[in-house]
Amino acid sequence: MIDTIRFGELLRRRGFNFYSGVPCSFLKDLINYSINTGDYVMAANEGDAAAICAGAYLGNRKPVLLMQNSGLGNAVSPLTSLQGVFRLPLLGFVSLRGGPADEPQHELMGPITAPMLETMGIAHETLTDRDPQAQLARADEIFSQGRSFFFIVPRGTFSPVALEKTSACSREGSPGFPPIPALPPDLVTRREMLICLKAAVAPGSVLLATTGFTGRELYELGDNPGHLYMAGSLGCISSLGLGLALARPDRRIIVLDGDGSLLMRTGSLAVNAWYRPARMLHILFDNRAHESTGGQFTVSSGVNWPAAAWALGYPRVSRAGSPGALAEETESWNHSGGLRFVHVPIAMGVPENLGRPAIKPPEAAARLKAYLSSPPIIRVV
Repeated sequence: MIDTIRFGELLRRRGFNFYSGVPCSFLKDLINYSINTGDYVMAANEGDAAAICAGAYLGNRKPVLLMQNSGLGNAVSPLTSLQGVFRLPLLGFVSLRGGPADEPQHELMGPITAPMLETMGIAHETLTDRDPQAQLARADEIFSQGRSFFFIVPRGTFSPVALEKTSACSREGSPGFPPIPALPPDLVTRREMLICLKAAVAPGSVLLATTGFTGRELYELGDNPGHLYMAGSLGCISSLGLGLALARPDRRIIVLDGDGSLLMRTGSLAVNAWYRPARMLHILFDNRAHESTGGQFTVSSGVNWPAAAWALGYPRVSRAGSPGALAEETESWNHSGGLRFVHVPIAMGVPENLGRPAIKPPEAAARLKAYLSSPPIIRVV
């Protein structure tokens, strides 16, 4: 295991003092180190992080990109058409997810991580604890030639580093900036919200849960053939919901989103609003953190989500600060239908020993498809 703080100091001595990325549990300790030292920019997605690093290099900084290997696909375009074409190098750390004990969404990306880097012409090595100082020297030499270099990082590479601080919105109190609604005084957990939501859901509804703890908690509260637990594809849950809602206007489609997920693909709000499905309830559980990967902050604390959804075209937006308020919004939507966005601020915290869905992703998809083949729940005229 590599001593994370000592390795971070090695990076700093070589001038690497600017970090950006999206959290991954394999890299959380190096990310925590960079946040603690004040050098980290939390990006909405990995492609944006690569572009942020390109800008930092133009400003005479030596940038570091930190991301999960599932995000490597997200970053291919800037890594090739921006970093590659403009000769704007970065030092990358990409986790090696996809081992036998890992989650199913990494099954394909694991074996192709190194081949993807090779196809892009990016030099790379697997980072080990044998002589990381020599590895870093080789990476720096390639960087000095104007070429990017990536370390592939297996599980357990870095020693633990606790997260010491988060980041507040830098625009709070700025002249002309619309005030962000204050958080309710007594935030409850997502689990408490989900319990109340499930009680309010109409029979025959479909619940689509975003990646991470949301799907895992929904599963533990009671599996159902009308549930789908997203694995991977962070940010895509509302687009999945839109496609399903347009294909099946006779069904009530409930999308359970998260702030890290929606930040990654905020443009989906405008697309959802433009096509305005007949029955889609979009619920955003917002704890202002990447809780599944160690609790690193998101920039959600600086977003007025109801105002954003309204500005991008949602016809009905609201905020539910308590389980009862969320139940009322759900029951109202059960009767009215349409497209509705509900912002649900929550506290961090998950049950101890939270498990994962026992049903595999292909099985869950096939089960939902079969469930939707039953007669329509709502008559469409």
